Amino acid sequence: MTVVAGDGAADEDGYDSWDTERWAQELPKPGAGSGRGPFIRDRARVLHSSALRRLAAKTQVVAVGSADFPRTRLTHSLECAQIGRELGAALGCDPDLVDAACLAHDIGHPPFGHNGEAALADLAADCGGFEGNAQSLRLVTRLEAKVPGAGLNLTRATLDATLKYPWVGPDPDGDAGTGLDAGETRPALAASKYGAYAADAAVFRWIRGGAPAGQSCLEAQVMDWADDVAYSVHDLEDGLHAGLVTLTQLRDPAEQLAVAGLTLAAYCPPGFTTVDELIETFARLLELDCWPQEFDGSIAAAASVKNLTSVLIGRFCNAAERATRPAGQMPLRRYDGALAVPRQQRLECALLKGVTAHYVMSRPGVAAAQAREREVISELAAAVLAGAPVTLDPMFRPEFNAAQDDRGRLRVVVDQIASLTDTSALAWHHRLRSSGT
Repeated sequence: MTVVAGDGAADEDGYDSWDTERWAQELPKPGAGSGRGPFIRDRARVLHSSALRRLAAKTQVVAVGSADFPRTRLTHSLECAQIGRELGAALGCDPDLVDAACLAHDIGHPPFGHNGEAALADLAADCGGFEGNAQSLRLVTRLEAKVPGAGLNLTRATLDATLKYPWVGPDPDGDAGTGLDAGETRPALAASKYGAYAADAAVFRWIRGGAPAGQSCLEAQVMDWADDVAYSVHDLEDGLHAGLVTLTQLRDPAEQLAVAGLTLAAYCPPGFTTVDELIETFARLLELDCWPQEFDGSIAAAASVKNLTSVLIGRFCNAAERATRPAGQMPLRRYDGALAVPRQQRLECALLKGVTAHYVMSRPGVAAAQAREREVISELAAAVLAGAPVTLDPMFRPEFNAAQDDRGRLRVVVDQIASLTDTSALAWHHRLRSSGT
């Protein structure tokens, strides 16, 4: 392994005592079985957490409660975990470790999906901002109730695998706060995307001890690709079932041009590709035999769409597996290597995201609904802050009372709002606004 910060010898799975160390020391459980490894325990801790359960009522793409078929954040996370577990195992990563990281990757996301994230980012500008990935780390290392002061107290390797963006966000006091060593380049994404708040820099640096600055471990890269694969494919399936995406539309050259243009603008790095290449890639993707001719909602059509999702997931994962670990190569984990996803599959995955963005997220009425959701977040935060600490859940009150300044108190209110589901946020908003709190 590249990381040599630990002094323990690697076990048969390639992970040593440095990888399996926890932030807070724990006493052995009475009667605990010796065959239960640290990453199995990590997965169980995430799976049994209240934060994971709350994802059942948090928006993935379609608003919770609008229909029974579309994914929620919870079902997306479960599907991401299944994909990541199998791909990680094929490469040599510990499957329970990758499974746990996939389950936890969205665990800190607020109500109303990325729209709620944007609203909280505006509200939290004075206390270090808000970023869903950083909130996930804050939750599993601090806020979730398992080990007081240490959250779920997961192992170092599992926490590292949750870090899609392995750098620290902006410091409200003006320090760069990226967590990089002096003289290293701040990542281009660091201004808007980051894996930890400045307030959580201590645990971030403990997690990343000895790791290459700014570089995700292989397990985190597997988690990230599993996330992309899961939501790009399954959001397409949800759109087909909702009637918002039709196969006739996808085969229309004018529609393909619109999807390609949106994909280029929203899902591709500058200079990575062109509209012409995306249109050509889209056409080749639609020529695959797995695409149904039509979708009429029948059980036969639903089965054909389910086959489509299976083939596409296999296509994306198998391509990454073959490119990353050719036949006969030794198992890979942590910093032994990087995940290699062929260009064609990256473009195809991006195009599927573009399909959902064009037909589902940009449909009439969505912008107005999202504006109202942002108003709810803003008004709710103001009401909670005005009445705090009594307006906070009991678990947040001690932290609010112990805060040294307005920034610290605002961060607690942001933690409270982020913990709510879509439904509970609306209920809290109605209750607090009706009572005049």
